[in-house]
Parts: sequence; C-alpha cells; structure tokens
Amino acid sequence: MKKFLILTLFVFSSALFAQDKINQFDEKGLRHGVWKGYHDESKRPRYEGTFEHGKEKGVFKYFDDTKAGTVIATRDFSKGDGSCYTVVFDQKGNKVSEGLVVNKVYEGEWKYYHKESKDIMTIEFYKAGKLNGTRKVYYKNKTLAEEVVYKDGLKNGICKTYNENGKLIEDLNFVNDKLEGKAVYYDGTGSKLYEGNNKGGAKVGNWKFYENGKVVKEVKAEKFSKELAKYEEKRMKALANTQKEGKK
Repeated sequence: MKKFLILTLFVFSSALFAQDKINQFDEKGLRHGVWKGYHDESKRPRYEGTFEHGKEKGVFKYFDDTKAGTVIATRDFSKGDGSCYTVVFDQKGNKVSEGLVVNKVYEGEWKYYHKESKDIMTIEFYKAGKLNGTRKVYYKNKTLAEEVVYKDGLKNGICKTYNENGKLIEDLNFVNDKLEGKAVYYDGTGSKLYEGNNKGGAKVGNWKFYENGKVVKEVKAEKFSKELAKYEEKRMKALANTQKEGKK
C-alpha cells in the first residue's frame, strides 16, 4: 500500500512538473518552449508547438474541437526565417490545401485538392499575398478546366475554360480584371457559337453568331443580349430535336 501511494504521488508530481514546463516565457517575456492552446468553450487542445525566444520553431499542429482531436492543419517553421509551410486537412486526414505563408500572407505555389482525393483541383501562384501568374483548375478526371493569368491579384491576360473532354468553351482576355479584346465562345465540340470584342469590360463593335462553322447573324454590341436569347432558344430546340431523333 505504501509503495502504491509513493508511486501515485510520483506520477501526480511528474504530471504537475510537466504542466509547469508548458506555456512558459523567457526573461524578456517572450514565449519559450512548448506551448499549447485550447478551444475556448470545450477546453480541448487547439494547437501545440515550440517557441524559441518568441519565434516559432519546427512543426505546429492544430486540432479540431472534437473528442478525437483530429489534426486539421500543420505549419512547418523549420526554415527559420519566419515563413511556414502550411498544410490543411479534412477530418479524415485528406489534404485540402498546402503552400507557403510568409509574413502571414500566401507566397509562391499553392495547391488545392479535390474532396477526399489526392488529385489536384487548383494550382495558384502568389506574390506578397496576391495572385500572380497562371492559375489552373482541373476536373476530377485531371483534365484542365480553366487557366487564367493574374498580375497583382487581378486577371491580366488569357482566360480559357474547357469542358471535361478537353474541348475549349471560352477564349477570353482580361486587362485589370476587365474583359478586353477578342472573345470567342464555343459549343464544346470545337465549333464556334459567337465572337466579338470587348473594351473596358463592355462589348463593342459587331458580334457574330455561328451555325455549322458559318456566320448566320452579325449584330451591334448593344443588340447582343437580345440576339443571344433568340440564338440560344433556337439552339436548344435543335438539340432537343436531335435527341428525339436519336431515340427513335
């Protein structure tokens, strides 16, 4: 019995000693050593990591607010320059996104994944927290869905979208987030639907409508919307008739 009491006291003392070693400050009042944070209401673990005189060191782990305490993010400060490579997970352990954070903003390449999959959904590039370079989006079958060029967080350059078969749907151009220059729209089989020009985000000049590769109508920009409605109605009827014929 005496030995049991001594052992119990030893374990209890060790636990208290261990608790005394977390969430400590150095002589300058800076965080130092192992730190653990807790969710406000549940008091369950929220994060844990190590500080070295106020600076994060190594890998920090972040937990969801459940009994399981699933890791939902990690931040790796191993570079020692204040930057951290961040990985976000879902509650099943699948990656959601990953990339570098510098001075609390995104930097360089960031990857986003399809739900519960290792397949990449989006690749983006950042400079000082703003999108720069070509942003690409992929379907689950790994076919390119969209590519857009960014500069300082704004669309500047080509913007192309594709269907799941890899066929071009839209071929556009942007300047400072506004449509500029030639715009061509396709039906998903390689055939043009309509095309025209934009300036400062508005349609200008004449716009052409196509059927079977030939121009069937040309209207001024201000009449485009009205003509588009009639064109799409006619096209949908033609598609419906084709489907009916195919079922016979």
